[in-house]
Amino acid sequence: MRRADRLFRIVQYLRGRRLTTAKQLADWLQVSERTIYRDIADLSTSGTPIEGEAGVGYRLLGSMDLPPLQFELEEIEAIVLGARMVEAWSGPQLGAAAMSALAKVASALPADRRRWLETSRAYVPTLHIPKQIGERFEKLRHAIRERTVIEFVYADDKRQLTGRSVRPLSLYFWGEHWTLGAWCELRNDFRSFRIDRIIRLKATGRVFQDEVGKRLSDFLAKQGAPHTINAA
Repeated sequence: MRRADRLFRIVQYLRGRRLTTAKQLADWLQVSERTIYRDIADLSTSGTPIEGEAGVGYRLLGSMDLPPLQFELEEIEAIVLGARMVEAWSGPQLGAAAMSALAKVASALPADRRRWLETSRAYVPTLHIPKQIGERFEKLRHAIRERTVIEFVYADDKRQLTGRSVRPLSLYFWGEHWTLGAWCELRNDFRSFRIDRIIRLKATGRVFQDEVGKRLSDFLAKQGAPHTINAA
């Protein structure tokens, strides 16, 4: 990749994220972190409004105005496949949003790129997520966004039922099942719940605030520890 192309991509990556580390950029661009540090320094010197520091991360200040993106063919293929996966494997609202976003991308593309998008042969079967699971997914997604405590009955792998009150933090897809990452008030610890085993899901309307030790960042840190999060 030409250096000019790499610098342009760095700006685009920073443009679309709140905070990006040098390691992430190095992995995406397949160069060393030292190269990224040098590129960031050169971009800053040339007037690109980049804020941040090594070891923490970087972001692009909102005052910078960039021209519309010109997608490469592989990027178009990735967007199509990603949108189709969201449509097939998530809930109905998020699936519809993915296809709406894809239509907006298509409308902004030049004619030759739009034909490439429309003739993509990458498909995702839509036979795996039952309707009730999709609806449950949407309720959980909204609870995460609104930061509201939820209650449900959970069936473990031995089909034993327990009532749970949890702070929903994140949703993970493992290729077969969606899993809810949460702070469980019953266990007073983080737990992961397969959403196909969640019964009688109810939003309480009780809003929770971040507390040290109970946040998503704490959940992710514990996942990276030698002992993983318990399933129930």
